[in-house]
Amino acid sequence: MTRDDALKTILDSKVIAVIRMAESRKLFKVIEAVRRGGIRAVEITMTTPGAIGLIRALAVEKPEGALLGAGTVLDARSADAVIKAGADFVVSPVLNLEMVRACRANDRFVAPGAFSPTEILTAWENGADVVKVFPATSLGPKFFKDIRGPLPHVRLMPTGGVSAENAKDFIEAGACCVAIGTALLDPRTIEREDWDALARKARELVDSLGD
Repeated sequence: MTRDDALKTILDSKVIAVIRMAESRKLFKVIEAVRRGGIRAVEITMTTPGAIGLIRALAVEKPEGALLGAGTVLDARSADAVIKAGADFVVSPVLNLEMVRACRANDRFVAPGAFSPTEILTAWENGADVVKVFPATSLGPKFFKDIRGPLPHVRLMPTGGVSAENAKDFIEAGACCVAIGTALLDPRTIEREDWDALARKARELVDSLGD
């Protein structure tokens, strides 16, 4: 999937589901469940044991239309590795310009992390498709509204502290999408393998964010 295709897919559902899990069978089921709920993008963090191998295995078997991404990617070398493994998009908690350039060279959606207005603009001007604002819980939705004043053209995605209860607040404040982890992908639900419940939760979240 091209960079533009991934961007459109993520902007359409407004959600990236973030998961840390080393069991490929359950990961596939999670991807399948949230896809039924309208979320097509799932991010596997590099802090997950064997993350590159998981991405490689899941890239072959993922449901049609699903996006598989790599998170916590800190440098260009890691970006190249996850892209070769089959990642459709790359996310980072920090701003590393070489990492951004590696993704652009491979026609992959990239969302580097930033915190200050200067970092946000630097990320955008150097090729970010979306700027991940992290940790968003330290800033709150008002920060996004304030940033959108002088930087209305920059696409922002809050990560860290996003929940089903506040996701809409971030979108209404100007975020283009949100990244959400355990608040959506509840470990107890996954442990029970209640995939229908997970799909319902995903659908409720997507529906709450509107068109």
